[in-house]
Amino acid sequence: MSIAKTAIVTGANRGLGLEIARQLVREGVRVVMGSRDPVRGERACAGLKAGELAVSHVLDVSDTRSVRRFVAFVEKNFGPPAILVNNAGAYPEPREARVTDTKTSVWRETFETNLFGAVRMCREVVPLMQRVAYGRVVNMSSGLGQLSKMGEGSPAYRVSKAALNALTVTLAAEVKGQGILVNSMSPGWVRTDMGGEEAPRGVDEGADTAVWLALLPSSGPTGQFFRDRKPIPW
Repeated sequence: MSIAKTAIVTGANRGLGLEIARQLVREGVRVVMGSRDPVRGERACAGLKAGELAVSHVLDVSDTRSVRRFVAFVEKNFGPPAILVNNAGAYPEPREARVTDTKTSVWRETFETNLFGAVRMCREVVPLMQRVAYGRVVNMSSGLGQLSKMGEGSPAYRVSKAALNALTVTLAAEVKGQGILVNSMSPGWVRTDMGGEEAPRGVDEGADTAVWLALLPSSGPTGQFFRDRKPIPW
């Protein structure tokens, strides 16, 4: 089979990342699955039974050197990636946490992955996309990061996702007209290790919009926020 595109999916060894990788493979996209744990990454990759369409490689988005090694591996072996899905995320605080009782270390840990991890990936990947005038960047945000519906609880997570949305709009404006589309999406409350068993949505539902955004045509939207393939307020 002719492989037209290569996608990077961060945090791909489980949950939404793994399901996004699975759905992209079904579309004939080669996926390089980033995982901090090489053993879990290889196991998840093997479980897809995708042959050459799925590859796992070590990636810690909180480490600039790890990000650079990962992107260099992708470029050397598969050329400039066409798709970047910034899925890796952290939620180290309880849902009932408040601003006044959340330690600075928790804020830093959350932002290190949810915002700075995406920044590191974009900084290394987007210039490669610019060289070929093609790219799709999908940032996995959350309804908890919507300013229009911002409320109490999980302050570090909420603010990190709102910041990720701001990054989306800023980057989309920077690369406008260069063949690169940049969007955020909310998967909803999904049954994953992070979402918990009581969540109402399956990973297939949560991953669908990310895959749709990853495969947008050149006429597709950019600089927008989506849920279930429909734009939602920031």
